[in-house]
Amino acid sequence: MKQLSEQQIVDNWNKLLQLIVDSFEGERKEKLLKMYKYFEDRMSVAPASGKAAYHNAMVGGYVEHVLHVTDCAIQLKKLWESNGAMINFTDEELIFAAMHHDLGKVGDLNQDYYIPQDSEWHRKNKGEIFKHNPKLQYMTVTDRAIFLLNHFGVSMSEWEYIGLRLTDGLYEDANKTYLMSYNPDWSLKSNIAYILHQADMMATHIESDEWDRLDEEVSNNFKKAVVTEEKSQPSPKLTVKSQDLFDDLFGDK
Repeated sequence: MKQLSEQQIVDNWNKLLQLIVDSFEGERKEKLLKMYKYFEDRMSVAPASGKAAYHNAMVGGYVEHVLHVTDCAIQLKKLWESNGAMINFTDEELIFAAMHHDLGKVGDLNQDYYIPQDSEWHRKNKGEIFKHNPKLQYMTVTDRAIFLLNHFGVSMSEWEYIGLRLTDGLYEDANKTYLMSYNPDWSLKSNIAYILHQADMMATHIESDEWDRLDEEVSNNFKKAVVTEEKSQPSPKLTVKSQDLFDDLFGDK
């Protein structure tokens, strides 16, 4: 199981704050910093998901995932642009949407979204490391993200809203009306949502791969340790019959 050290969690948090300072300005930057200061104790240690089979289901996983998605989004935007795609949004808009697409996973103003799974059965049989907090009023992650930004007075552009709103793609049923319209007039008029969805998928699968590789490495190291221990143990004495057969085959002639 992948885990982040205390120093890695602190470093990731500082990277996130620096990203805000470098990417935004004026009143919006100040409001964002105020929001992040409010959530610092909870957001810095929040997981990105609840199950080991998903991605970053670990302390500090949320911030690492957000940084990862943002980095992937910037890379993919350059790839799309170099291949002739229309880019009608700014880097600031792309970064804003990437940073906040999962903001709802922090929870509400007082309660965490994820809490530790206290059922041993669910941990062992379903791989649930964390579970959803039953004290929260139900909202989709995206709706809660928009609610929290609104609560702290953080404005967003139309492209930021579209990008943030649709980052989950068709994994969110509410997005079908945006992404599966058969009316050309209703089709998306920016590629920002497609790029963000690819960035989120890319980051998620890479994080899952990292988790699997670590599990495989731990498993292989365990097997090596067992084999080494077995080899270090003295060989069991042969029975008289086996000893006689051994001597007949390999003893001095």
